[in-house]
Amino acid sequence: MPVELKKIKEELKRIETDENVRILYACESGSRAWGFPSKDSDYDVRFIYVRPVDWYLSIFTQRDVIECPISDQLDINGWDLKKALNLFRKSNPPLLEWLQSPIKYVEQYEATERIRQMSPLTFSPRSSMYHYLHMAKGNFHEYLQGDYVKIKKYFYVLRPVLACQWIEEKGSMPPMDFEELVEAMVPASRLKQEIYTLLVRKKAGVELDLEPKIIEINDFLERQIAYFEETAKQVPASEEKQDAALDALFREALREVWGS
Repeated sequence: MPVELKKIKEELKRIETDENVRILYACESGSRAWGFPSKDSDYDVRFIYVRPVDWYLSIFTQRDVIECPISDQLDINGWDLKKALNLFRKSNPPLLEWLQSPIKYVEQYEATERIRQMSPLTFSPRSSMYHYLHMAKGNFHEYLQGDYVKIKKYFYVLRPVLACQWIEEKGSMPPMDFEELVEAMVPASRLKQEIYTLLVRKKAGVELDLEPKIIEINDFLERQIAYFEETAKQVPASEEKQDAALDALFREALREVWGS
């Protein structure tokens, strides 16, 4: 077992013990899962957990996240299952990404797979497109203006823009893997060559900092962001909320983990 994986699993076990929780699911959520990590990228570990039944039977609102200080390249935090299900019914894209992460550290009990199976029923193309559009706009305006730009930030604008294209064309949650998005959404062209040239450099561990902007990519991003600012208004909203099914899933998860 690689040292990093061993360390992550040990830390997740420690969280279970210290917090008196059971982790249902844990995965990688950042650049490593997207397919373009840097040599010094953190491990962005995200998890879903449940507490004992009595914790939920309280008149007080209690903290429903667990956040650990970042150390040794480990960035670990998680959401309580009840919080996760409430976000799931709103088609929360980060959570939907977690569920399809290609790097899974823990998956035990049936709850996670049941949530995954319900994803097409609760997916909202409109709210998801707005999420990715907001991400693309923010990074584009902060990092990719001027003649010299933070060139590694192209990935953090390209990925959400291509995710918007996927949602428009396919009406489903886009894949996490960046290359899969590029292959599906960018036809053979100089633009595609420029993207892959940049990706090869990043995967090779080349330090991508301030460099002259890449005109082909900048122009594409500017056009697509303007286009989706208009298009998002016409994209369908969410499907049925599935509230009764989610309530049942929550209760069954508690029974499976803690017994009746």
